[in-house]
Amino acid sequence: MEQVISRDGTKIAFERSGEGPPVILVGGAFNTRSFGPNGGLAALLADHFTVINYDRRGRGGSGDTIPYAVEREVEDIEALIEAVGGSAYVYGISSGAALALEAANRGLGIQKLALYESPFVVDDSRPPVSDDYLERLQKLVALDRRGEAIKLFMREGIGLPAVFVAMMRLMPAWSKLKAVAPTVVYDAAIVDDFQKGRPLPAGRWETVTVPTLVAVGGKSPAWMRHAMRSLADVLPNARHLTLEGQTHIVKPEALAPALVDFFE
Repeated sequence: MEQVISRDGTKIAFERSGEGPPVILVGGAFNTRSFGPNGGLAALLADHFTVINYDRRGRGGSGDTIPYAVEREVEDIEALIEAVGGSAYVYGISSGAALALEAANRGLGIQKLALYESPFVVDDSRPPVSDDYLERLQKLVALDRRGEAIKLFMREGIGLPAVFVAMMRLMPAWSKLKAVAPTVVYDAAIVDDFQKGRPLPAGRWETVTVPTLVAVGGKSPAWMRHAMRSLADVLPNARHLTLEGQTHIVKPEALAPALVDFFE
């Protein structure tokens, strides 16, 4: 494990593997270096790139500094880019895709950008997130009611069926979800403005002119597929890709070849 120091003094932990142009992997909700799809993805990409797989703040080996702001997480990515020489390819999944997009929008040294299923809600193909959703989530985390925070995030933020969310308590991964549950507020804050069932604002990311891959799973729900098509349409230099047979829990073996092709 290595560390960089972000602009506000927070230590950000990461692992470096492989050789070649640097690729930074930005995880989604609950993801750490060792929990989630990016660990397996890093192993597959390491034959082609220097892969930076890091713990977002508040998770794993990384620190945290209150109060939270999306800008602080952008600065974390900036510190990682500086650590690998000042420029990098960046890949993000789910809320991590929205974070990577924001980093590119703020002019960081990102050469190419790959995004997988940022959970935007752009039409009526699923219920929008309520106006008080983020506030309710913040209150649950403040009260350390982690299980309830996870359920609220899964039901309203991600749109999972109630039966599936109820069963999650019985799964071995539940303890790992609870360990990083306070950070779901961060994920919700990153995407909240774009989960209201409204079309994406045409000029919001007009400065993201780097080549961008916007990918979605062919078996993902309609609302997610609509959102990624809409995102590709509003970005200045984007290509849309559907990974047939994949869902939001994308298999690294299905994703890695597409990233290798795009980044190389």
